Amino acid sequence: MTVLEQSGAYHLAPPPAWRPRRDPAPLMPDGEPFRLLGTEAELEGALLRELYGQLVRGRRFNEQATALTKQGRLAVYPSSTGQEAAEVAAALALREQDWLFPSYRDTLAAVARGLDPVAVLSLLRGDWHSGYDPRATRVAPLSTPLATQLPHAVGLAHAARLKGDDVVALAMVGDGGTSEGDFHEALNFAAVWQAPVVFLVQNNGFAISVPLAKQTAAPSLAHKAVGYGMPGRLVDGNDAAAMHHVLTDAVERARAGEGPCLVEAVTYRLEAHTNADDATRYREAAEVESWREHDPVALMERELRSRGLLDDDGVREAGEAAERMAGDLRERMHQEPELAPMDLFDHVFARRTPQLQGQAEQLRAELAAAEAEHAGAAGGSGSTGHRTDDQGSRK
Repeated sequence: MTVLEQSGAYHLAPPPAWRPRRDPAPLMPDGEPFRLLGTEAELEGALLRELYGQLVRGRRFNEQATALTKQGRLAVYPSSTGQEAAEVAAALALREQDWLFPSYRDTLAAVARGLDPVAVLSLLRGDWHSGYDPRATRVAPLSTPLATQLPHAVGLAHAARLKGDDVVALAMVGDGGTSEGDFHEALNFAAVWQAPVVFLVQNNGFAISVPLAKQTAAPSLAHKAVGYGMPGRLVDGNDAAAMHHVLTDAVERARAGEGPCLVEAVTYRLEAHTNADDATRYREAAEVESWREHDPVALMERELRSRGLLDDDGVREAGEAAERMAGDLRERMHQEPELAPMDLFDHVFARRTPQLQGQAEQLRAELAAAEAEHAGAAGGSGSTGHRTDDQGSRK
């Protein structure tokens, strides 16, 4: 289109602050997802074996947690089966002093970070707290609201930088979370402040039933980083070695004062969104099966075997270690928790409101009455208080 100007028209000569602040070319992601497995890249054998062991353990953790949900031991479980490579790499890329900010699906990342699997599942069990001490573990509570953990990660990272602490925050979010306002606010603040934070977007294809094409028209989610002034990296999210390489580089870059980075892991959710979801209503079985051929566990096993770093004994040992973890998790999750109903009123306010105090007194009276009634019934029947079945065996 040709624009005709009047003679002597005013030509805008903007001051420097109006001009592009930096060359966008170095910020642009690659055209194709970065990968290492199946290439001739030099890879550390010990790291590959550690990644493989964590992948096998993670897959078994997902299977066991899903089974516990079906048995009523968990209220809900969002499986990360198929996404284990991104989860494990996120945990292993951090140093001890760094912080992890997971979403609700990132239980495996918390476990790979070293947290007790039972504690990680406490929130999904319906407990009132996260199950672990965030300050002691350097893992923020699993975030159920979409993307709200991202501004928190930026705030912590910015505060650490102001204090001179050697701390990097790694914040995880799904592709659906990139449509939330918190995502954009977090990226903008992080880039302006040059906060030492890494954003990991696990693009698993769907935000529950909404496909990525209905979330964004951008070439990739990694491209969104450029608009905020930070590098975007596009990675094969099922390639654990590539994920570890890119995330480690981003974390150390942030630690060196070079600012934030957005990493998009292209992966796939093989299971339903949660146990309450019917994924067959919005995607074809053939699509799921095609992604099974790109299974992160199988990819790593194939790589290790091709490099002479794994044999049948190694596969068996990894499987047995994962099964021991699953057995311990299963046994402990089947134990009935000791409930303290009055805990409902603790940690709500620094000082209880009159309404909350009244509710606490009402519950305390009801509990006392129920206990007195139970004691009277037990004394009247001469029962020891243990329930028995028809054969008289103790339950």
